[in-house]
Order: sequence, then structure tokens, then C-alpha cells
Amino acid sequence: MWDAVVVGARCAGASAAMLLAKRGRRVLLVDRATFPSDTMSTLYVHQPGVALLDRWGVLDSVVASGCPPLATLKSVVQDVELRGPVARYGTVTANYAPRRYILDQLLIDAAVAAGAEFADATSLSEVLWEDGRAAGVRLRTKDGTETAERTGLVIGADGKRSRVAELVGAPYVVEDPSVSCVYYTGWTGMLCGFETRVRNGSGMAVVPTNDGVTFVITYFPQESFRAIKINPTKAHLGCVRALAPDLFEQVSAGEQAVRLQGTGDQRNFFRKANGPGWALIGDAGLHLDSITAQGITHAFIQASLLSECLGDDLGDRERVDDALARFASQTRNLLADEYKRTLEAASLHIPDSRLEMLREISRDPVLTERYFALLAGIISIDDFLTPELAGILR
Repeated sequence: MWDAVVVGARCAGASAAMLLAKRGRRVLLVDRATFPSDTMSTLYVHQPGVALLDRWGVLDSVVASGCPPLATLKSVVQDVELRGPVARYGTVTANYAPRRYILDQLLIDAAVAAGAEFADATSLSEVLWEDGRAAGVRLRTKDGTETAERTGLVIGADGKRSRVAELVGAPYVVEDPSVSCVYYTGWTGMLCGFETRVRNGSGMAVVPTNDGVTFVITYFPQESFRAIKINPTKAHLGCVRALAPDLFEQVSAGEQAVRLQGTGDQRNFFRKANGPGWALIGDAGLHLDSITAQGITHAFIQASLLSECLGDDLGDRERVDDALARFASQTRNLLADEYKRTLEAASLHIPDSRLEMLREISRDPVLTERYFALLAGIISIDDFLTPELAGILR
């Protein structure tokens, strides 16, 4: 009998398993992939996520992996350039963008060290029910054997196409159309920090990561996806050349270390994230367009929030269900503004009023740092907007 079975062992699931195991819970963590395992990702961890890695004792391992600190930011919107330091968040003064085969494995290792049991190459076949409540899972192991595992709590952390969500019938409570499509490559030999560049109709980011590799990420309107799929390399490199000729020269002189990958499946939704005996976290419960690179940070925040809401006692079913309801409500309230801001960014449309506001911000280092704090999710739009800036937007 497990206190919790966590399905999905990447950022959200491994973190949740670690935090519950640290509270003395018996936790089984499973994933259908074989680890270490890479996955398509923007990689970037914002300051609140870095702070949680530090609190959990995992940040030192991220640093030891050779992942470079990203202490400065550059954002170019049309002809307006903003540049400055990462906004301080507690003791955090730099962000990190570790490769996922490194980060996910470090979190799994931390979960196992805390006492969780981990099984990879293990897929979910069925959620087991008792008196209308999730009470276990049926799993298929790597050798094809099926096992039934009893548990007081099933946690789905298995991504936007969550099998747990499907089996428990979790509906969408907020859903918006896909707005952008995205392509990724990785290159060696580039000398740059983290930066983003956006014009009406296209965007890109460069993200330094492990082993001297820099990820180059390009964004296009969703309606362009079908045409771009015909020759994605041409579209990807053409976007880099148009938005950042200086970086295109570095790409041309560098060596491609990560093959081109892309997707038009940039879903935007909140699912119902709780029910009797079950919860959804990470991309299973909330998925956003990747353009604001908030996925990993949100996964950490949700794992931390779930652990705090559940507390130390998982024996009382009514208390657990109340805790899961609080978790779902607090997640919606905490991340609703970020959801809205991400949809606006993913539209790749820059209103004149926003451009005028950014031009004003770019002249003031203090406003620039506060703007970067807004992008990181450290402050809200209401906290950011001075009367003068609000007047520009009107």
C-alpha cells in the first residue's frame, strides 16, 4: 500500500515524489520512458524555480553539471532593446537552463534519496477505483508484466496528453486555441547569453545550456505550421537570419549539436486538477504555450504547493480531498495572470501601446529590471504598472 503513486517522472512528478518522500510518505514514482531521457523543452528555469531547486538541495548538482549561470537578459521587441541583470529573487541572481536528460535525472535521484521508489519503462494501464475513489493503478512493467498497486493518492504528472487525466475523466475548465508553433535546434560555438527577439509574426530565443551548447528556438503563428512543416529548416534558419543577423552568423559558423525538432501542439488549458483520490500537476493540469518558458518553473511551484497542501497526514481521505481542492484552487489563482500573459505573447502581435511602453522602460534600468521581474513571474502586472506606464497602455 503506497501513500502516493506518481505517474510521470519529469520535473513535476519527480519533484512531487521527492517532497512527499521527505515527509516520510511511501511513494512510488513511475514513467514509461527509460532514464536518463531527453525531451523537447525550452530548458529555462526562472528565478522562483531556481530558488526551489536551491531549497531542495538540487541546485548545486545543476551547477556541478556544467550548466552555465544566466545572470543577464536581453530582450529585443521590434526596434526596442532591453538589457539588464536578472531580477534578484531572495538570494537568486542567475537563472539556469539545464538539459532535460540531466535535470530530470537529478530530480529522480533526489526523490530516490528521499525514500521514493522509482520504476522507469513502466506505463499506466488503468486507474483502480473503490467506492467512487481512485484507490490504485494497474501498471505494465518493462518486461511486460502487469502489476496492481494500491494507493491512497494517484498523482498524474504525465504531460499534456495525460493518461491519468484521461482515465479519471478530468475535464478542461479553461481551454484556448493553440496560437504559435515552435522549432528547436542546438549549436556549439555560439558566444551569447540568454536573449529573446520578437517582431510582429515571429519570435526567437537563444538559451545557453550544458556542454557549450546553445539552444536556438523559433516561433511562428499557428496558422503557418502546415506550410512550415514542408521545409522547417529553411523557416527556422530564415527566422534567425531575419531577427538576429549577428546570431545567424554564429549559427552558420557553429556545429549543430541538437537536431531540429518542432511542434504545432502548443496547447493552452487548465484541466480540473483534483478529484477523489487523485490530482494532476505540471503539464497534466496546466499547459501553456512555451514562448514564456514557464513550464519547468510552474511544475516546481505546483509540486511544492501540492506537498504543502497535503501536509504530513495522508490517512484521512476527507482531509486529503480538501487539501487537493485547495491545491487546485490555489494553482488556478496563482498562475491565471501568467496564463493570460502567455497567450498575449504567443500571438506574436505587438500593439503600438506596448511598444511605446517598452521604449519608455528601456530608458530606465530600474524599470527594466522590474520588467524582467514581471516576465519571470516574480511580480504581477498590477504591481509592475506605474500610473505613468498604465497611462501609456490606455
